[in-house]
Amino acid sequence: MPLDGARLRLVVELALRDFLHERVMSACFVLSLSAVLLPLLVLFGLKFGIIGNLLEPIKEDPRYLQILPAGSGSYGPEWFEAMAARADVAFIVPRTRAIAATMRLRAQDTDTGRIINVELIPSAAGDPVLNGLEPPQGYDAVALSMDAADKLGVSAGDTLEGILSRTLGGEQQTELLPLTVTAITSAAAFARDGMFVSHDLLVAVEDFRDGRAVGALGWSGATAIDGPRYFAGFRLYARSIDDVAGLRDGLMKQGIDVRSRLADIELVQSLDRNLSVVFWIIAGIAAVGYGLAFGSSVWANIDRKRRDFGVLRLTGFRTRGIVWFPILQAMLTGVLGWLVAAIVYFVVQAALNSLFADNVGGESVCRLLPVHFITSLMLTLAAASIAAALGGRRLARLEPSLALREA
Repeated sequence: MPLDGARLRLVVELALRDFLHERVMSACFVLSLSAVLLPLLVLFGLKFGIIGNLLEPIKEDPRYLQILPAGSGSYGPEWFEAMAARADVAFIVPRTRAIAATMRLRAQDTDTGRIINVELIPSAAGDPVLNGLEPPQGYDAVALSMDAADKLGVSAGDTLEGILSRTLGGEQQTELLPLTVTAITSAAAFARDGMFVSHDLLVAVEDFRDGRAVGALGWSGATAIDGPRYFAGFRLYARSIDDVAGLRDGLMKQGIDVRSRLADIELVQSLDRNLSVVFWIIAGIAAVGYGLAFGSSVWANIDRKRRDFGVLRLTGFRTRGIVWFPILQAMLTGVLGWLVAAIVYFVVQAALNSLFADNVGGESVCRLLPVHFITSLMLTLAAASIAAALGGRRLARLEPSLALREA
């Protein structure tokens, strides 16, 4: 007889009534499942919370993505084009010699009267350290580091005066460059006195220091060099922390000595991998143990009720209809066990986070996302169904005549 909708509803009703009738045993099954799930949820919550507290700052801090050249080199347009085309490169811009990438600044509209020396940092669209701020463009727009802005007493919209000096032909020359502060960067963007400038302004400053003319600014000097321009360095950022190692190795193979924070990244990633191995070993042992225990319980329950199942077979239920009986009860047990474990988990989570709040600056040491709860529920239902299937095989072998023999 095919298992139509009416007969399936009857099986569901009978399974539910039997589950409620044997409420004590059903509660034992539910509590045993939650006792297995709760430590796994707490363990994974601790792993996710602790590793998240270590990894998230690294992922969000562009300093961990930066790869710095250890010395000066000679990099032409073709090299920069090839690097920019790489999938693991998020941002790259040429950088001039360090000795040429400096400028003295004076605030025009403040009472400080202070002059400071700042480093010039080339910037462009997509600069990760600007964190959404508009990058400077042209020769008169700049973004100041927080330290430099505090020392000059300026804010976004204020004007500055850049002071450049050189000795050319035995004569001391000084040029004054009016600048507008378009933005003040965060303290994490640059920890010293610095000024983010456009590529054009950076090149102009180097040309001036080298005694060459800069026509766009009216600075006199020798004729600019024809042909492609080569730069002494670069600002380079990987697309993600997972790309830092490969990018660093690629540059080292090119003979470019670089510095990065790869050691810090690998330390956290290694900790993540090791904790994941420990978690999955414990989870695997617990899942196998629960599956065997639950499967044997279903098997014993079927043996205990074989006369009842035999009666169902005599009333017209076929094997594929009867097999749904233990599966439905197992899934109900799984849902209730997961729900109990989840409720208790939130209590444990609150206690752990409160206990370690002072040690981690208010961050959560134990936390799970909604997707983790959904995944745990799906895995619980799958494990319960597989365990019930072990008893279902036993049930499929029962003969209808058993009800008559044991009557």
